[in-house]
Order: sequence, then C-alpha cells, then structure tokens
Amino acid sequence: MRLALKPALSRSWRNSETLQFGTVTRFAGVLGNADQTLCEFLGLLDGTRGRPELLEAGERIGLGREPADTLLTELEETGLLDDAEAAETALARFPQPQRDLLGPDLASLSLVHSGPGAGPAVLGRRADARIEVRGAGRVGAAVAAVLAAGGTGTVTVADGGRVKPGDCSPAGLPPADIGRLRATAAREAVQRATGRSAAPAPRRRPGDPPPDFVVLAPRDGSAAFAGGTYEARLLLRAGVPHLYVGVVEEFGVVGPLVIPGMSACGHCLVLRREDEDAAWPRVLAQLAHEGPGRARTPACDTALATTVAGLAALQVQVYLDGGRPPSVDGWCEVSAADGMARRLRLRGHPDCGCLWQPLPPG
Repeated sequence: MRLALKPALSRSWRNSETLQFGTVTRFAGVLGNADQTLCEFLGLLDGTRGRPELLEAGERIGLGREPADTLLTELEETGLLDDAEAAETALARFPQPQRDLLGPDLASLSLVHSGPGAGPAVLGRRADARIEVRGAGRVGAAVAAVLAAGGTGTVTVADGGRVKPGDCSPAGLPPADIGRLRATAAREAVQRATGRSAAPAPRRRPGDPPPDFVVLAPRDGSAAFAGGTYEARLLLRAGVPHLYVGVVEEFGVVGPLVIPGMSACGHCLVLRREDEDAAWPRVLAQLAHEGPGRARTPACDTALATTVAGLAALQVQVYLDGGRPPSVDGWCEVSAADGMARRLRLRGHPDCGCLWQPLPPG
C-alpha cells in the first residue's frame, strides 16, 4: 500500500498553524500545529511510499517515527488517505484512453468510500459489471453513455428501428445519427463516452448469463409505467435487478429500482394505480403498444431528459457499488415545470406476489 493524500480534497489555511483539507463539512478535516516539518512530511504523501518508508522519512526530517505513525493513523481515520497502488491497479482494468477520463470519477469514489483503497476497489468492481439498457431514445442512450463513462465494464443497448430527431440529445445520440440504426448509433455513443474506437457489438449467445442489471428506458416514456409486462416478469424470474426510467409528459420518472424478491416491483406500481383508477389497466394497455392511443409527439424536454438520464445512471451506480438508492421501494419524479425532484414511496402490493415468501417444506 502506497499512501497518498486524497487528490479530491483541497487544502487551505484556517490560520497560520491550522490546515484544512476539503471544503464540504462532511469530508473536511482539520490538522493543527502544522509547522514546516509537518508540512514537509505531508509533501511526502504523494503515493510513492508505503508506511514503513514514510516512518523512516519522518524520523529523517525531524518529525520522529512515533509522531509520524500517529499522524498517519489520524489522517487515515479522518478519511484523508488513499492507496495510490490500489488506484493504479483499478485504472489498469480499463483501456488506456479511458484511464485519464476516469480520474475525476475515482477521486469522487475515494470520498464516498473513505478507507484507503476502498474507492479503487469499487471502481474495480464496476469494471466487471454488465449492464443492458433497453431503449435508445433521448433518455436511454444518455443513460448508457453515462454508465460507460463512469467505469461500467460492459454496457449494451437494445433497440430496433432507426434514429429519429426526437431520439437525439447532447448526452446521447447526435443529430448526425438521424436515419442510422438505433442499436449501432447507441453503441458508438457508448464508445465515444469511454474514448474507445469503434468496435463490433458483443453478441449474446444462448446460454450466456443474464446481465447484472437492466435499465428499462422505452423511447415513449409512457411505457415506463408498464411494470407488468412480459419483459419485466422475465427479469423478475431470472433474478435480474432492473430500473424503470423515462419521461412521461412533463415528468421525468426514475424508478422503481427492483431487487427481485426484496423490493416492490413495477407491477406493484401498476396495481396501486389500478386501486385508485379502475380504468388504468385499459389505458395502460393502449400506452404499451404502438397505436392510436400513443401521443403523436411524445413530450421529452431536453434538459429534463438529460437530468433523468444522469439521475438514473447515478442510482444504478449507487446500487451496484453496494448502496441503496431512493428508487428502491419508491420512485423519483422530476418536474419540467419547477425543476424539483421528489421521492414517492412504493409499497409491495399484496396481490402482486413479487414479495411472497415460499412456503417452508412440509
């Protein structure tokens, strides 16, 4: 382990003897009695030395071995140290063009996961993740690109047809892709996000394991409410976590994020809505299929779609990194009218069955 002060934390002097690391209260650490010798020692925390070498250096410059050891322990407990060796190992998992691009992402992970080497370990796990985004519209293509740029090892996009003007956004498919196959254009958007050159799409073969996570991002966001679809039931049966995301008229919707057998599913949301509106199943059936029931020009504000895509990608990352995002047992709405994000709770519906526990063997 080669110790380094976390590069994401700024350094500023509170007074002539007190050094502050970071600005946000949650991460900020304060170091008192910061004289010239101590500052010289801090300069040695550049990721080129392990703890034994640092203790020797502390004795050599006059700080002392024991005070240096105490200082290192204090810095580690305060969350100010990282393992430069672990960071290099994690970044080595990615192609060279992407390593520099991931620097800010790794710096952020080092704050969210504070122990030395914890952030790099999370990034390394992301490199193994396999995510499939179903839908290459204004939201889906952007979700795929953001997840790939954040270090997800494999991101594939499934969609048919050709790119239409309404599919394009600054974060996803550019207007130059209009008329091209959506699947091809989305794959190239993912590759651009990681700095990689164009490559053939990976082909799924019979018997291949399912992806680790699926994002359901239909181009017409109304279909995001279709939680009881055959597609969703297959994901539940296969035990694949998945997230619903889309823009429905003037609302962006992120969630629910479904952990099969452990959290409320999309069908629970359908049944809750049915409890409030008996005609909802009939309306939903028309929304879920191409036909006269669809809006001729589905509303999908560019800023809202980009916001929703970023929020969805962030919540997928939080889940895959070991956290529990607010879209679990709930969903998030973002309004184009006021820009406000709200979280709504979703309880498992008793008639759904997704949370029913199997009977003990009799």
